[in-house]
Amino acid sequence: MSESPARERETAAGGEPKGSLATALAHAARLLETDPALAEAQAREILNVVPGQPEALLLLATALGRQGQMVAARSILGPLAKSQTNAAAVQLELGLVLADLGETTQAIAALARAVQLDPKLASGWRALGDQWTLLGDAAAADQAYARSIQASVSDPQLLEAAAALCEGRLAIAERLLRDALNRHPTDVAAIRMLAETGTRLGRYEDAEHLLERCLELAPSFAPARHNYAVVLYRQNKTAEALKQIDKLLETDARNPGYRALKAAALGQVGEYRRAVVYYESLLKDFPQHPKAWMSYGHTLKTLGRTKEGIAAYRKSIALLPHLGESYWSLANLKTFRFDAADVAAMQGQLQRSDLSVEDRLHLNFALGKALEDSGDYAESFANYDRANALRREQIGYDGEEISALARQAKAQFTAKFFAERAGFGCKAPDPIFIVGLPRSGSTLLEQILSSHSMVEGTMELPDIIAIAKRLGGRKKRDDASAYPAVLETLGRDDCRALGEEYLDRTRVHRKKALPFFIDKMPNNFLHLGLIHLILPNARIIDARRHPLACCLSNFKQHFARGQGFAYSLSDLGRYYANYVEMMAHFDAVLPGRIHRVFYERMVDDPESEIGALLAHCGLPFEPQCLRFHETERPVRTASSEQVRLPIFSDGLENWRPFEPWLGDLKAALGPLLSSYPAVPETTHSP
Repeated sequence: MSESPARERETAAGGEPKGSLATALAHAARLLETDPALAEAQAREILNVVPGQPEALLLLATALGRQGQMVAARSILGPLAKSQTNAAAVQLELGLVLADLGETTQAIAALARAVQLDPKLASGWRALGDQWTLLGDAAAADQAYARSIQASVSDPQLLEAAAALCEGRLAIAERLLRDALNRHPTDVAAIRMLAETGTRLGRYEDAEHLLERCLELAPSFAPARHNYAVVLYRQNKTAEALKQIDKLLETDARNPGYRALKAAALGQVGEYRRAVVYYESLLKDFPQHPKAWMSYGHTLKTLGRTKEGIAAYRKSIALLPHLGESYWSLANLKTFRFDAADVAAMQGQLQRSDLSVEDRLHLNFALGKALEDSGDYAESFANYDRANALRREQIGYDGEEISALARQAKAQFTAKFFAERAGFGCKAPDPIFIVGLPRSGSTLLEQILSSHSMVEGTMELPDIIAIAKRLGGRKKRDDASAYPAVLETLGRDDCRALGEEYLDRTRVHRKKALPFFIDKMPNNFLHLGLIHLILPNARIIDARRHPLACCLSNFKQHFARGQGFAYSLSDLGRYYANYVEMMAHFDAVLPGRIHRVFYERMVDDPESEIGALLAHCGLPFEPQCLRFHETERPVRTASSEQVRLPIFSDGLENWRPFEPWLGDLKAALGPLLSSYPAVPETTHSP
């Protein structure tokens, strides 16, 4: 049987045929690549002469699969796999067909059997990785992909590196691969493996450059192109990622992994309605994939189609009852209420010994919300506490980094510093930055401003942070960063170019031809010096909320990424204190530059507060801003359902039932707690 580049089958089903039968089988195998219909006809002729011949049955099933007749292919492969239990090629083809039919669990079983019989089946490992990805088991997927890479190489040094990659010995894998590439710099397998190592170490930019080189050398290397698209997506280079995904879809339009990645990328650039269409098409073809249902639910929720979103989350849980992220997604709607059956189901799943850390922490967060809603605050807090402890172990957050950045910013960004750079930057007034802590009312402010006819809401844009990271030049976590000291060296043209770069980067999120747009990345308060230098006419809004209410709300929240300070009450208090300190400093050195909105005052007197907010932004008053809850627009944050309701005061005192457990938070906040809402004075250099 001839080898197919897409689906290698190195083990024949049954014994080696003789004479004309062998010739006929070889001819049918060759036809598979060029004309599956003729291959089907040839296989049927063989079976007319030799009924039940295993290789001919496999050829027939494969030919049917190549023509899209998956159900017919499965009807042949099912019985054949039972009779040919040790034929890796049969198990592989059955797994591929089941995967194409969306029968993920059965596909995993068949593919696992295939690679057990023949560990060198690279395409089998790759397909197994795809199925684990769709099922949501990232660890199993990573292992399968690593084995796929290992199976595709034969060089002893690359085999050793692949083994290290499979075992998670990344430093050893990196050293071996760099040595190999010093000897053979155009070895695409080694380049892709080194990129995979970089990806696992979080060095996405390095991985990106390696994969670019890999595809220059081998443009048809689909696994490398898929890796490249994922790396671009993870760096928020979505337009570039979409180009790569579209190239992949040109040659494999049905591939569920490619289609799911495209839907996610469309959502990343605010094309939610197009993303819904992609998810619906994907789920029509592959209805048994729980992660796809969950992602579909996220997109529906963002569009305000809440009931449909809940149904999608429910479907994902029905398919995968331990999928903690879907339970958390329901809790994260904030307006959703679990029933007793939901609580019992979550508690039951948490009793499992084989539950992944990701599923466990998501279930703890969700159960914390359910028990809070039912008034069991002690057990609610215990679940929140367990969830945060698990998450904090994963991220290794160091609060001293933020404290050091705050000290450096206060020392560097003086009134004199900014006076010497008056007139620097891009003069465009387009951006309105909303900064502060998450869960401080920032989404409410965004919704109010987005109700104005001249303002477009976008999302929490990563672009200021990306520019700051690039200026810092740090390649590894332990490297020293040149930021923000490097801002001392920027000239007038540099600052203008950076401001223009920011506008170019964010243009993909601006769907309307409106004068102003909102960037509500809360962490941008750490980069106010950069923002003022490169965009001196941008508006800056500080959203502030009572420290106990704000910090506890963050503690109860699981964030998809970032916000490492939020998983410890002590870290939260310290971060809040650093934030207040930095904002007070910029109040002093840039008087009037920042407009502060206290959440409690907005709730108490929305008309006055909204009027002052619009005035600061230079916007004429529009009554629709008072009816912000009527504005239909996509909202991605955890407050998406709350801002579709009129202002309410329920959240003002929601920390009080948990006060017995907030001692560490109070200690970290120190005098800020008793002085709120007064803004502390700060000392600064002239």
